[in-house]
Amino acid sequence: MPFLRIQEMSHDFGGLRAVHNYNLEIGLGQIRGLIGPNGAGKTTIFNLITGIYMPTEGEILLDGKKINGLQPHQIASMGVSRTFQNLLLWRHMTVVEHVKMAHYSKISYGLFGAFFGTSKRQREEAEIEEKAYTLLEMMGIRHLSDQVVLNLPYGAQRRVEMARALATEPKILLLDEPTAGMNPEELVQIMDIIRRAHGELGLAILLIEHRMKVVMELCEIIQTLDFGQVIAEGTPKEIQNDPKVIDAYLGKERPI
Repeated sequence: MPFLRIQEMSHDFGGLRAVHNYNLEIGLGQIRGLIGPNGAGKTTIFNLITGIYMPTEGEILLDGKKINGLQPHQIASMGVSRTFQNLLLWRHMTVVEHVKMAHYSKISYGLFGAFFGTSKRQREEAEIEEKAYTLLEMMGIRHLSDQVVLNLPYGAQRRVEMARALATEPKILLLDEPTAGMNPEELVQIMDIIRRAHGELGLAILLIEHRMKVVMELCEIIQTLDFGQVIAEGTPKEIQNDPKVIDAYLGKERPI
């Protein structure tokens, strides 16, 4: 059974249909891509999956359970995490504080442990710190752990955001343009990080991206969205040579 299944999902903003009859199946360990012109509805789909919006029509099933109408924190607790197109970081916190903060959704020592510093709290806090440093090592930014995020270059901030998303221990990770604004060297590095996270953690990954090198090299199956509707779905080679995709997207924007 696919871990995430979306069936005939549509969403309206007033009289505008932003997403129309969208379907998706993704199993644990798969990497799928979602491409299309700006304004095609890609980020709206992420917002629908994560509970920021509620679908006008259709169903979203996570591990066989309907999640329509659940709050974002409830969906996150079921194994869904994401990054954002525009960085959403606490700019005056350190790198390691960001990742530890995300881990706190998993704590179990409660208010009593927090107030009285029980051995359970001390044990969990030590585990949280160890896990945070492990993720920073995976992202290649452990040496920046004590740096304030505000002082980091853009590419490093992107890695902090990804580490924070992974700290919630998701089963599926939604990446919204993870290489936006990166130079070619940073792009290659973030691709390696995505491969490593996917391989070591066994995640399902759904990826929105304009850089075709990233999509074509990482994704097994790619969907192309235009005006809120899927116009093509297939392997990277099939998508690259699909006349509808070339006409609606690749032939116009020529992303790299």
